[in-house]
Amino acid sequence: MTVNTEQTQQSNQPLDGLKVIDMGQVYLGPYCGLLFGFLGAEVIKVEGPGGDPIRFQTRAGENPAAMMLNSNKKSVTLDLHDDTDRAAFLELVADADVLIENFRPGTMERLGLGFDDVLHSLNPRLVYGSGKGYAADSECHDAPAMDFPIQAYTGLMAVTGFGDGPPVKSGAAITDFMTGVHLYGGILAALHERGKSGMGQKVEVAMQDVAHHALASNISGYILSPDNFVERAGNSQGVLEVTPYDIYPASDGSVAIMCLVDRHWASMARAMGAPHLATDPRYEGNIERTRRRAEVDAIVSAWTGVQTRSEIFAALNQANVPSAPVRQISEIARDKDMVKRGMITEAPHPELGSVPVPGSPFRFSRHANTKPRRAPAAGEHTNEVLGRGPVLDSASNITSDITE
Repeated sequence: MTVNTEQTQQSNQPLDGLKVIDMGQVYLGPYCGLLFGFLGAEVIKVEGPGGDPIRFQTRAGENPAAMMLNSNKKSVTLDLHDDTDRAAFLELVADADVLIENFRPGTMERLGLGFDDVLHSLNPRLVYGSGKGYAADSECHDAPAMDFPIQAYTGLMAVTGFGDGPPVKSGAAITDFMTGVHLYGGILAALHERGKSGMGQKVEVAMQDVAHHALASNISGYILSPDNFVERAGNSQGVLEVTPYDIYPASDGSVAIMCLVDRHWASMARAMGAPHLATDPRYEGNIERTRRRAEVDAIVSAWTGVQTRSEIFAALNQANVPSAPVRQISEIARDKDMVKRGMITEAPHPELGSVPVPGSPFRFSRHANTKPRRAPAAGEHTNEVLGRGPVLDSASNITSDITE
């Protein structure tokens, strides 16, 4: 298919010339597609006529997250149950390099668009990236999966929160985004192999499997010291052998401080103006400090409580002690340093006003950083890409049959 394009990608990017069909829904798939867009690929987001469900999950109308996840893409709306639209989709795929999807298992096959029986024959060079909640050979392979239940099933929720309270989910959709990154890496590996064999293949990544890797520290602690293992340790750690390691009060909020090794404690003692604590036998080693955790936390809190977060951060940075202020969403949504570095760009929206959109996390020595371009409205580029009439507005069942 000949596409009448304007200049849609910055020149001289590592993935210039790559054509990606992004069928991703909500977070996992769209984030994978976003990473391709940041590196110069032409990313065509294929949505049902109703649009990606993430677009309209708020009472206020379009969700700002849709802008954050779909910059540097084009949007085409197609009803894949319609013969004409299905034919147009196959024409798009015929010369594509990559297809990304994170539908429920079996969705593409029910549409007659499975990789093995249709798409690979149509385009043998196609790399098909599939993100799922559970692996195809898992006993849970067909279970509905989104970030929240995956956090529960994998144990992420069990290790989050405080010991005297119930399990708590992570505040961020971590399994969606971790899996999106893993899927991106798997697709790049398949593209590299295609350069040698000339053949594409299917790449599958499961949220369950990715989440398990993230529990390395927790599982290690359980194996090494099952009798001393605390499943939910709040802001500390599962095996209580490091002190200080917690959130401490400041005059304007709180700070995170972590003395992983004894030299950190010695440096912190000097920063607090109490160098004698570094050689006090009660606190000299991590094991001794942990036995007196309440005492140590009280000492640290007395020092931090009368200072601001920035004063504490500066002092401990100077002392080479791992620490950071606990910042709120209101502080980081438009973080001044990230704005200055180009990692946050204000994007206009007709209803939402200005939305702070994150930029590319990639930095290359031989390629300029890609600036985020405005995310498209659903179907905005249908005419351009397909060269057809008005955008369809009929509902599509495909949008309700998803894995995040």
